[in-house]
Amino acid sequence: MAKAPVAGTRIAGFGHYAPDEVMTSAQIERGLGLAEGWIVGRTGIRARRVAAPHEAVSDLAFAAAEMALADAGLPKAAIGLTLLATSTPDHLLPPTAPLLAHRLGLPASGAVDLTGACAGFLYALVLADGFVRTTGRAVLVVAANILSRRVDPADPSTAALFADAAGAVVLAPSPREGAGVVGSCLASDGSGYDLIQIPDSGSRLSASGQAGAGRMVMREGRTVFSRAVGMMAASCRTALEEAGLTLDEVTHFLPHQANARIITAVAERLAIGPERTLSSVADYGNSSAATVPFTLSALRATRAYREGDVLLIAAAGAGLTGGAAVFRF
Repeated sequence: MAKAPVAGTRIAGFGHYAPDEVMTSAQIERGLGLAEGWIVGRTGIRARRVAAPHEAVSDLAFAAAEMALADAGLPKAAIGLTLLATSTPDHLLPPTAPLLAHRLGLPASGAVDLTGACAGFLYALVLADGFVRTTGRAVLVVAANILSRRVDPADPSTAALFADAAGAVVLAPSPREGAGVVGSCLASDGSGYDLIQIPDSGSRLSASGQAGAGRMVMREGRTVFSRAVGMMAASCRTALEEAGLTLDEVTHFLPHQANARIITAVAERLAIGPERTLSSVADYGNSSAATVPFTLSALRATRAYREGDVLLIAAAGAGLTGGAAVFRF
């Protein structure tokens, strides 16, 4: 028997989690011998969260996902797919998503990791929207990272930025036409492949066991800045054009929380004011793919997303991988 077509999709549940330990920028500045206010002045980040020694990415993801599932109120058997966007899985093999789905007690869910760096949640959301429309089944979309263990504590270009957190949404069928992802632009530029890397983490160069192995490296910070801003702004315009909408019709703008300067630069290029821009970067830092769903959930109580609101999501990061999506609540 053929399935009835799904008219649209909706975010049925929101969830987020940040570890308890707070590391302030002042602490990092003292450790690096930097002037007071150096990090805040360059990144807008006052503090970030750091996972406890016993916490793995699956633990952070579980907490955010459990919150989203409870918020959605759907039977667990309704979840047909679990997508986990992460660059710091529990293990390189096997993927972490099956463990997450098992711990959550999802009896009928497929599960897979997506390694899309800072754009991982954006990609997962667009893919999940297509799955819901095709199958009529809900998707749990989670993004989680523990980046504090991958930064070089002696390198301000990474130590000042990165953090640990998780965010999640449950995407479910909606009877409303025009609800869900109504426009998207997924982009990549492999010419910037080596700008942000954990070089010794794969088949190209195995972890050496030497000091500093498995640490993140960021090269040419100004180049990263300009190319990320350009990719995000251009993708937003393309996604809105596909959706048949204008920038004036955007209710909420949610860029990846890379740092305050990038957020401001993209918003200014699009002429979107701070009153429409969602941000949590000052108190939670940059947790890569997790920043978008974390911010979306954490600010829900104060921003009151309403039916018909237009959400514009943008992201760019290592790869270079990025893009934008237009979601109508």
